[in-house]
Amino acid sequence: MQQNRNALKLAVTAVLTAVVVVFTMIIRIPTAKGYLNLCDVAICFIAFTFGPASSFIAAALGTALADLISGYAQWAPISFAVHGLEGLLIALIVRSKGDHEASFLRKIIAGIVCMATVSLGYFALSALFISTAAVAAAEIPGNLVQSAVGFILGLAVSSAVKRAYPPVSALSW
Repeated sequence: MQQNRNALKLAVTAVLTAVVVVFTMIIRIPTAKGYLNLCDVAICFIAFTFGPASSFIAAALGTALADLISGYAQWAPISFAVHGLEGLLIALIVRSKGDHEASFLRKIIAGIVCMATVSLGYFALSALFISTAAVAAAEIPGNLVQSAVGFILGLAVSSAVKRAYPPVSALSW
């Protein structure tokens, strides 16, 4: 029975990874060095709905694969690290205890951590490996907006899905 459960979790995580790829690629707003996208909507939805393991794997692999497919291969390792950490941290912060939903305060903290992880992570890693600190700093406002919008929409979608289909919480890990 446990083997079937593990297979289901693996399959769900694979589908969620594909969802992150689609959300990353479907709308791309070009910036000086890359592009803004909707990946954070999917990542936050996954973090709120499916838990730390699924959100780390789907966020890290999904954004890295999207970068590779889109011709932004230099960003793939950075996206892997930043978005994987983003998904993991959000999910750990809002992880529910039993049947209880995360408190409003924990959700706000998760939103702040989401925005800080994305904007500071891309700033630091971009300044180290891709460009200068001044060029990397120019991307901070766009990353803040992308992650804030993604967090709000991801939270809304997660709440709607959990209300419409409560058994989805059993797939969290």
